[in-house]
Amino acid sequence: MNAFTIKDLENLSGVKAHTLRIWEQRYSFLRPQRTTTNIRYYNNEQLKTILNVALLNKFGFRISQIDKMSEAELGNKLLMLTQTQAQQERLVNELIQHMIDLDLESFEGALDNYILNKGIEKAINQIIFQFLERIGVLWMTNHVNPAQEHFVTNIIRQKLIVGIASSNTQLQSDKSGLLFLPEGEHHELGLLFIHYLLKTRGIKIWYLGANVPEKDVEYVLGIKSPTFAYTHLTSMAHNFSLDRFLKHYHTKMGKVPLIISGRVAQTAQHKVPENVLLKRSLSEVMEFIATL
Repeated sequence: MNAFTIKDLENLSGVKAHTLRIWEQRYSFLRPQRTTTNIRYYNNEQLKTILNVALLNKFGFRISQIDKMSEAELGNKLLMLTQTQAQQERLVNELIQHMIDLDLESFEGALDNYILNKGIEKAINQIIFQFLERIGVLWMTNHVNPAQEHFVTNIIRQKLIVGIASSNTQLQSDKSGLLFLPEGEHHELGLLFIHYLLKTRGIKIWYLGANVPEKDVEYVLGIKSPTFAYTHLTSMAHNFSLDRFLKHYHTKMGKVPLIISGRVAQTAQHKVPENVLLKRSLSEVMEFIATL
């Protein structure tokens, strides 16, 4: 069983922690447990409940109404939501629940069904990316079991690779990029998503993958001379130094601009060298891609 903090529930449901505390006081659907030091936490079933309650509330149901619903009634109301955004969010919630339950078949089946009906491109943009956004903070703070992370990572990785391979675009660009993750970084999903976005813009990509030694990056940059290099830093090894990495890149490979996105870029307080650009949000990433 997982123990989720109220901040975890806020990140996953979009409901502010202050509001969640009010709901706890006024209604019966959310009852946290307490540690021996009186810190509240929530189990798997409570996480599932708040995801469903938050979705119904977002799309028009009052909390006082939801509180009176049985579990079956709540499930039926969720199925009756007809708005496109609501249906997409409901599926993302289902994927989170399947991940928590380690239900491999249901997780992949739900994704495959959406791909069958909507296509891989819409699945990536509307479902997979939203899922990664919602669950990413839990992965970075180790608030899910590593088995759960591996479980969904492998499935999503397969879908992203299929999307990249099958992507066709009429756009043509004279730009090119080298994508890599430095040594110690193994979280590849973000970089694969960037690969997908760049390919749909008609940009030529050389993809080196995860945990790439600096000498290999330097070698390929020297041979291919891309327009830019790109890395997506999610969670680095304890012995990784961003300052040292940036200094080495600037010294050895600085002729090629380096773009860095991901959680490490969002939280970095470093002064970066010339020709290194930090993209601290998805909107900044999309703006960069739009300029290529």
